[in-house]
Amino acid sequence: MELWVDTKPRCGPSAMAIDEWLLETRTVPMLRIYRWDGHWASFGYFGKLDAAKDGVVGVNWVRRWTGGGVVDHRGDWTYSLIVPRSCEVATMKGGESYRAIHQLLLEVLRAEGDDLGLAEVSGRAGGMCFENPVEHDVLDAAGAKMAGAAQRRTKAGLLHQGSVAKAADSHLRGELFAESLSESWWEEDIFVDEERVEELMAAKYGKKEWLERR
Repeated sequence: MELWVDTKPRCGPSAMAIDEWLLETRTVPMLRIYRWDGHWASFGYFGKLDAAKDGVVGVNWVRRWTGGGVVDHRGDWTYSLIVPRSCEVATMKGGESYRAIHQLLLEVLRAEGDDLGLAEVSGRAGGMCFENPVEHDVLDAAGAKMAGAAQRRTKAGLLHQGSVAKAADSHLRGELFAESLSESWWEEDIFVDEERVEELMAAKYGKKEWLERR
């Protein structure tokens, strides 16, 4: 597995376009940790911008290619898993892969000293992601959601976009997570295909029509 701690802060459309580009091109699994350039929130592919705006103010918006609800990225720890189709987890059913990944993330977060567990039942779908846990989300002892994610499957593989409410040292948590996800991992400094990323931003993530689609 490759670990990429992307130290360059990204705007929302760029962050989403890079994930899609990675899914198109990676031949081995990758864990990407990244930061946001400014105040951003994201919402899922099936969401509505107007509804998202009711829950969060003072942010820029981007629509994800994955599903799920609204995520305020101010102060979170954001990661993506890019898993080629040749890997077993990419062929699992959605609930199975979601649980498998979050079970490993749970152990990493527990090692930081938090009393956490996985949600056994889902709350109300959509809306504010961290106010509405779904099955296999990471919860604290009081039942508050600490980590959630959304997925997208294509012929190329699985894209799993996740957020942890509690920020941490990107390298340390990233290394521990990579170690739990794979028996063998190494850190890479990725050379981004900016031309392809710009194409995806122009065609999708940076377009008003994409943001406001119904």
